[in-house]
Amino acid sequence: MTTCRTPGHSQRPGARFVAICLFACLLAACASREVLIPKSGAVPAGADLSGTWRLREDARSAERRINDAIRRTDGVNDRIILEPMDIPDDRGRVSRPRRNAGGLVHVFLEYGKTLKVTQTAGGLFLSFDRAVVVEYRFGENREVQVGPVIADRVSGWEGREYVAETLDQDNMKLTERFSLVNHHTLQRTIVFRGKNGETETIVQTFDRVG
Repeated sequence: MTTCRTPGHSQRPGARFVAICLFACLLAACASREVLIPKSGAVPAGADLSGTWRLREDARSAERRINDAIRRTDGVNDRIILEPMDIPDDRGRVSRPRRNAGGLVHVFLEYGKTLKVTQTAGGLFLSFDRAVVVEYRFGENREVQVGPVIADRVSGWEGREYVAETLDQDNMKLTERFSLVNHHTLQRTIVFRGKNGETETIVQTFDRVG
């Protein structure tokens, strides 16, 4: 006996396979890590961020705002963290969500009440409260590390604004922008982006000292 198959029936397995492949590609695209775009290494004419600057905002208030922004973009549900009891797993162990579940890019952020900027032909050196020094190289595209935390970084000029982007392994990104409002005022914009796309922006204003 001959079994007849309609064209539609014979194409179903192939169509199903194509659909599965498309779905897999879509998942891979969603899970892919961002690739940072390099910035310009050419210093715009007259652009010089050098100087000693003092934050207008109270230092404790500034730190509180930064910590709140980190908490809102780290991917952890605070309500779960505050629950009084943990539920043991099948081995009797208990666990809580980690504060760093959404990424650790915030460890690359430095801040303080006083900021000293030294601009050279090849980069910027930032000293916070006369202690911590951060180096940004004009046009850099490199890997940076703080303790066990590794991230990608690009930094350079966008017009007369200096931009540094740091991306950790969990796709959480830190963006910093430095620009002169005028000769006596420096503005720093900090943007935290969680791995799920949520963002928090902090704008700091510094006044020139001396």
